[in-house]
Amino acid sequence: MPTVLLVRHGRTTANASGVLAGWLPGVNLDEVGREQADAVGRRLREAGLAPVRLVSSPLPRCVETAERILAFGEAQADADAETGTEAGGIPLCVDERLGECRYGAWTGRPLAELAKEPLWRVVQDHPSAAAFPPGEGESAGMPGESIAAMSARAVAAIREIDAEVAAAHGPEAIWVAVSHGDVIKAILADAAGTHLDLFQRIVVDPASVSVVRFTSTRPFVVRTNDIGGSLAGLVPPAAAASGDAAVGGGAGADAGPGGGAVDEPVSASS
Repeated sequence: MPTVLLVRHGRTTANASGVLAGWLPGVNLDEVGREQADAVGRRLREAGLAPVRLVSSPLPRCVETAERILAFGEAQADADAETGTEAGGIPLCVDERLGECRYGAWTGRPLAELAKEPLWRVVQDHPSAAAFPPGEGESAGMPGESIAAMSARAVAAIREIDAEVAAAHGPEAIWVAVSHGDVIKAILADAAGTHLDLFQRIVVDPASVSVVRFTSTRPFVVRTNDIGGSLAGLVPPAAAASGDAAVGGGAGADAGPGGGAVDEPVSASS
């Protein structure tokens, strides 16, 4: 099955000021965030990775991040065209299921203030039971949502899109999903078989790349919260794309011939 690169949007004006943005209008990338988004696109291009699909949350901070990533791919496509290499750009698709959790009454409030709320401890210690109340006052009109509902819609979206990519482009395809911190944490927790109550243990920084490869037997969490360095080697060679885990941990993606356990799966009875 394909490999999905989960990219969190770059830093925003809300991130920099310690405010919970949610679906608040007018939250865009700041200068640092724009540089971070450009860096992700640059890393993909330098690694020679060619995503076949790019899907984004509808919120502007994610769309801008996706557009900046896409710009580097288009620049590569232009360069390939000049040298006669077959290449083509990919469209940017938006999927509301990858949107931020709807924080309702918490929307637009400082995190330091929210930390004093009774619900804060539920969000931290038992997030599967956390449900945000609808907005009121300055946040009126902002619907609330439970973390469990957010997780369910996001996981369903990723698995559905991954199956579509596999059907259209084959099991070795790569695609990118640009979303939000809590959303990506929920997707990673599901892929790792981790209960949602433990998803706060996962860190997803702005403009980080986390990688999941789905197979017929289980997902593999290949990389999490990667914010620098080469992205080469995050996609296994075709012979290593097994649904079996590397018993003992394997030798890593850069191992030479025979160096990795993934392409020589050990049976459950071994």
